[in-house]
Amino acid sequence: MDITGRKLFVRALLEEGVDTIFGYPGGMVTDVMDELYKQEEIRLILPRHEQALVHEADAYARTTGKVGVCLVTSGPGATNLVTGLATANYDSVPLVCFTGQVARHLIGNDAFQEVDIVGITRSITKYGVTVRNREDLGRIVKEAFYIARTGRPGPVLIDITKNVTAETCEYVAEEPEPVEQQTDTIREEDIETALEMIRNAQKPFIFVGGGAVLANASEELRTLAHRIQAPVADSLMGKGAFDGTDEMYTGMVGMHGTKTSNYGITECDLLIVAGARFSDRVTGNAAKFAQNAKILQIDVDPAEINKNIRTHASIIGDLRVVLRRLNARLDPINHDEWVNHVERMKDMYPLR
Repeated sequence: MDITGRKLFVRALLEEGVDTIFGYPGGMVTDVMDELYKQEEIRLILPRHEQALVHEADAYARTTGKVGVCLVTSGPGATNLVTGLATANYDSVPLVCFTGQVARHLIGNDAFQEVDIVGITRSITKYGVTVRNREDLGRIVKEAFYIARTGRPGPVLIDITKNVTAETCEYVAEEPEPVEQQTDTIREEDIETALEMIRNAQKPFIFVGGGAVLANASEELRTLAHRIQAPVADSLMGKGAFDGTDEMYTGMVGMHGTKTSNYGITECDLLIVAGARFSDRVTGNAAKFAQNAKILQIDVDPAEINKNIRTHASIIGDLRVVLRRLNARLDPINHDEWVNHVERMKDMYPLR
């Protein structure tokens, strides 16, 4: 069965389970907007500006765990997404943003409202591509959602020429490719090294980042912290991954953090870093960060290892899976003296 690109676009979204799209009309996406108007399964939210739109999609993704979806026109509509894409990229938020583009034969001619939005956003997206041929649209939409969701989540930008939404081509329904936890990078020797470091530590401390939220690793973090009696601090992005009322919690770390968290990281002899990227707002002077500690970093993104802070050991893979494997092989470890010291610091240095 042959259908237009705009009809396929809507069907592809439905196949991906999209129930909400944040869109703003414009010349290059008017026909797609018309197609969205004809159906009732996907709710279209209309803001007053594209920049508000992309931040709304970002918030939707953070609060629902689904992929946030945007639709805007070419030129200024597309460039108004840039700040939101950068935010999603640095905070690892899954977005798929669709931008309209001028017709194929006009690309490169400085046509009305033509910009190279893929080139502009290349450094702040996981993937970006301009769809020039109608037969590629279905495959690229599937790839976009898969890339946005898998590994370290992030934003994807798909630029669609005006021809593609108007032209017809055969439609073949496809099931979304399942997203699986990344486990093939978890090496047994890395697990063994981590276990040895944890067992030998006298003053362990856990630093939790946004990756723990994305991995849904809250229960595993709580188990580890109590099993090895390790105080826990978090970054702003890591908030919510560990219970803020738990006795092991010391507050945020870094320039906006508590004295207890910062002193704890300074004094600890093992820092377990769970899904955090060592932002400069956390580390301050990187040369002096956690000087007394061996650092064990766990992250799904290998690019984060040794990027800002040199580690002594690391494990690459889905945080929830890694923590489950560690917890399964750890017996309870007593660090009462260390925990009591941290508790005294909480009393000495409360937030006022």
